[in-house]
Amino acid sequence: MVIGSGSGNTFLDERFEHLSVAMVERDAFGGTCLNRGCIPSKMLIYPATVIRLAEEAKALGVDLSLDGVRWREIRDRTFGRIDPIAAGGEEYRRGQNHVTVYGGTATFVGDRTVEVTDPSGLSQLVSADRVVLAAGARPRRPRVEGLDGVPFHTSDTIMRIDEVPEHLVIIGGGFIAAEMAHAFGTFGARVTIIGRSPRLLGHEDWEIGRRFTQALGHRYDLRLNVTVQSVRRSDAGIAVECSDGQTVEGDVVLVAAGRVPNADELCVERTGVTVDPYGYVITDDTLATEAEGIWALGDIRNPLQLKHLANREADIVGHNLTHPDDLRRIDESAVPHVVFSHPEVAQVGRSEEALQALGHPYLVGRRDYGATAYGWAMEDQVGFAKVLVDPDTRLILGAHIIGHEASLLIQPLAQAMALGNTADDVARTVIYPHPALSEVVEQLLLEVPYTPSRGGEFEPWE
Repeated sequence: MVIGSGSGNTFLDERFEHLSVAMVERDAFGGTCLNRGCIPSKMLIYPATVIRLAEEAKALGVDLSLDGVRWREIRDRTFGRIDPIAAGGEEYRRGQNHVTVYGGTATFVGDRTVEVTDPSGLSQLVSADRVVLAAGARPRRPRVEGLDGVPFHTSDTIMRIDEVPEHLVIIGGGFIAAEMAHAFGTFGARVTIIGRSPRLLGHEDWEIGRRFTQALGHRYDLRLNVTVQSVRRSDAGIAVECSDGQTVEGDVVLVAAGRVPNADELCVERTGVTVDPYGYVITDDTLATEAEGIWALGDIRNPLQLKHLANREADIVGHNLTHPDDLRRIDESAVPHVVFSHPEVAQVGRSEEALQALGHPYLVGRRDYGATAYGWAMEDQVGFAKVLVDPDTRLILGAHIIGHEASLLIQPLAQAMALGNTADDVARTVIYPHPALSEVVEQLLLEVPYTPSRGGEFEPWE
């Protein structure tokens, strides 16, 4: 039995055709990424990025004007592509003789037995010899006075709205806030971001977070280092009262206060599965839980909540289910992630703060885009890359990039970490095309000194 049809739907290939398989899904097939996460958000963000690049062309001697944004066309193009894929995925599984799809919410009632309740309220029990928990996560609903009494959006709903807001108020300062601010702010909304941390993207390396906050501060109204005390209806729509005594009013509120795993809604404790203090299912590196016959993958077990990591976990679970004598293990030491805002942000490995906390010595290399030939071509004033290297082994401990195509530039650094290449190998063995943006990576690694450093100007909260 597989609970969840996101990455949990990807490993059920011919290896499982001789088995009777139950798949439980309470929502659209394909999970968060396909229906309300990575893919639709990027399909909305791409046209926003095109607009931003056109606006920045003024610095290059090119004057362009924006005639308008056809929001509903952008939205409908996005979901006109996605919704049929989700429907087709369900149709395909329902058409397989060895698979039974249960449309409803699963709750464990005993060892490897769930009660599935469909939308009409009808319930049935489903049991299996082996169970894979792939039920994902959901938007966090913060405990804010008045929130239940006003209409608000989360990442589940905001991308399907009918009109671009006049004033979008975002509660939260993480990656969802950053990406949705970029999209709707570019499409014409005034944007206010309310965050409890002193900077946006608080989980990123301090230098990246600081530069990102500065970049967005020129474009949006940032209310940082404050908490939301209450929300209420107002003449403008919704009023958000902050801990600094200020009130922000907007016609649309987006709650982007993080995500929580769905293990609690499954009542996994009834099976012997354990969770950590944050509610994530605990597994070993083979992705087996402490309960016999139960595995877990994806956002329900991993705080990183990344689709590409969930897909790798699905590969491992699929193999381990069919090869119990040849178990594979997950390695999460070099998993890149990207924030597709403008500018983009990408990271792999540890941040400087994390290395400081561990007491791990490190070397720092830094490079501005504007110090490269392609950066000159772009007149880039924002792009920046940073690498952290072990002083003894010269292995890369972490890499952090903000700027144009950061999502692409992070990959050779992630690859180097995964393959055990040293910073010197990547910088001096590989020949980089000139003049290309990839020279940022080459020159960044050449900037790594040979003297151990504590980072010098380490200022995590400035």
